[in-house]
Amino acid sequence: MFRTPYRTVLGPDRTRVLAKLLGRWRVPVHAALIIYAVVWAIVASAGYVRQADSDGWWVVIFLVTVGPYVLLIWSPLYAWRLAVPGFYLVSLLWAGEGAGAFQYWTAVPLFVAVAAFYSRGIVIAATVITGALIIASEPQAADMALFVPIVGTAVYLFGARGRAERELEEERDAKAALEERARIAREMHDVVAHHMSLVVVRCETAPYRLKGLNEDAVKEFAEVGEAAREAITDMQRLLGVLRSNGQELEREPQPGISRIPELVRPGDEAEIDVDDVPEAVGLTAYRVVQEALTNATRHAPGSRASVHVHKEDGRLDVLVTNTAGGPSTGGGSGQGLVGMRERVAVHGGTLTVKSTEDGGFMVRARIPLGDK
Repeated sequence: MFRTPYRTVLGPDRTRVLAKLLGRWRVPVHAALIIYAVVWAIVASAGYVRQADSDGWWVVIFLVTVGPYVLLIWSPLYAWRLAVPGFYLVSLLWAGEGAGAFQYWTAVPLFVAVAAFYSRGIVIAATVITGALIIASEPQAADMALFVPIVGTAVYLFGARGRAERELEEERDAKAALEERARIAREMHDVVAHHMSLVVVRCETAPYRLKGLNEDAVKEFAEVGEAAREAITDMQRLLGVLRSNGQELEREPQPGISRIPELVRPGDEAEIDVDDVPEAVGLTAYRVVQEALTNATRHAPGSRASVHVHKEDGRLDVLVTNTAGGPSTGGGSGQGLVGMRERVAVHGGTLTVKSTEDGGFMVRARIPLGDK
């Protein structure tokens, strides 16, 4: 019963949907919102100064009007929370004509943002509190208070599709991440199985390579080799679980650093000055370059790319950049970046993807090398 009011008034808000939704338009939209708030802050401050001696309270009126709009881009709920007591205070200080219009044009837009992006319970609680705020600050504005639930309902229904699409997108991303992790595990199986096979071979050949081994040492090598062989069998069973229905066993060796030049397109630049890295790291570097060049071909046709792979401070630095190209041809699953992040995260590395100043794109992976 009290959970929803608590979440509305005091609970933490981790929703960053407005900033994500606006994307690269976030800065200009945020600036426009702040300018809108500044205009109304000036109107409210001037109205207060005209009706009373200039005792300094106009500064408070200005700040509590602009403050919520500064927070709006990051958290509409936090902005609305700040607005509720702030605008009530303004209505008490500024009791002259026009106070109702001030409430409508400053508090209601913040409420609309909450109604558009939050759950039904929070929207209902915010509707009740906003309407009570308007009535408490100006009792004769009851008709305006009745207008709030109408606006809230309309905006909530309008935003319902957007919320459903965001939830579907989040589920799709989670599914893609799981599928990519399974794919990474399947590819890593070959790398690990290779090392385990070396352990088996060395254990089985130890009595012939190392002269003078006593009986206990020979037995120990045999037990270690048998344990490694069982581990390979268990990994093969696990691989069968991870393989999707109808997916055939991949028999080709997994690619590594040495095969990155095969990915480079005609006219592209490649500088690869490393060859001695762990197999798993080399596989990750190959997949990052593969995905980055595929995206450049698909989304910037005609662009030129450069690939740089080198060691730096105990890490493998993989940098792929491409210039601006023609219009995107579309296609693809849209989960390439998810896959790259998952692969780099396996090694505790970092992935940076961003647009460049010349209109191109950059992908940079820094992967710890560890012990080879």
